[in-house]
Amino acid sequence: MTDPRIEKLAKIVVDHSAYVSPGDLVAIESTINAEPLIRAVYELVLQRGGHPHLLLRLPDEDELFFANANDSQLDFTPTFQRTVTEQFDVYLRIRAENNPRALTNVAPERQARWQKAQSPIRSQMIRRGGDKTLRWVLTLFPTEGYAKEAGMEFKKYEDFVYNACHANEATPDPVAFWENIEKEQAEIVNRIEGHDKVKLMGPNVDLSLSIKGRKFRNSSGQHNMPDGEIYTGPVESSVNGWVKFTYPAVSQGRIVEGVELTFEKGRVVNATADKGQEFLLTMLETDVGARYLGEFAIGTNFEINRFTRNILFDEKLGGTFHVALGMGYPETGSLNTSIIHWDMICDMRKDSEIRVDGVVFYRDGKFV
Repeated sequence: MTDPRIEKLAKIVVDHSAYVSPGDLVAIESTINAEPLIRAVYELVLQRGGHPHLLLRLPDEDELFFANANDSQLDFTPTFQRTVTEQFDVYLRIRAENNPRALTNVAPERQARWQKAQSPIRSQMIRRGGDKTLRWVLTLFPTEGYAKEAGMEFKKYEDFVYNACHANEATPDPVAFWENIEKEQAEIVNRIEGHDKVKLMGPNVDLSLSIKGRKFRNSSGQHNMPDGEIYTGPVESSVNGWVKFTYPAVSQGRIVEGVELTFEKGRVVNATADKGQEFLLTMLETDVGARYLGEFAIGTNFEINRFTRNILFDEKLGGTFHVALGMGYPETGSLNTSIIHWDMICDMRKDSEIRVDGVVFYRDGKFV
């Protein structure tokens, strides 16, 4: 018998996130670990009149690729994914890895080459997502590997995932729930948008930036599930000050702990880490845009109440803010371009506040 929570999650991503309509070309990409969710999504897409196309991957495909790929293969942009981002209407991606740290021991230089080859796909996805000609959605199917990474028993991790998505028994109509979140967060966006100076202060941050002329996005299930954040792209040269991120920064299966960054005129001028500093510095040298911020965001999902080493969940942690080094989203007005987009998270739930043009907007993890 299928877990009813799987059916609810499928309904959220098909009807709310992607709002699949008759005639839509729909790509569904995942590993075979997620078969129950893939099956539910596939069936719903058909019921909505879409044309589903499955892009199935091996659970250990990334490990096999980096263990065997030569330089030419690292530099190759995958054909099917490129076609999807250029021609399809909907791109549903379901993460379902067995080993989230599979790439930990892969040389950063090889990963950088591979990232560069993927950049046309990502750029096209972000561009078309911004002008709404492509509805792309990223979600996750719980696996033992993710549960282990989060330090949780598998059954408890399953509950955590479905609670965060509000696909649980306590949410009779999950689509209506996320529609309501969209309305609530729209009020927050209306209060902050159109202002200029943002000042973040707390035990781990003393940072200022400008949002003048920038648009905030109401992230309420359109591209990610789970969701819950508001975000923008800060004015590139405006960021000054320092921040020590209270949670590890995760990228490409690597864990970098105790990251502290100092900014001057938008650029990272000093970077240290308690663990993984060499990888941090390598990432900062990826390209010119890697030392500038492409995103400033505030997490709003309080069902996500613990750090799990999975950025899809962790960046939405209620009571935190995060910034992303590298690529910004053009629809926010961001001009920063980069191969990387690396989110880093800081807790704001104690002795912390955010001021907007001198007025307290957010204090100790809550909007004032």
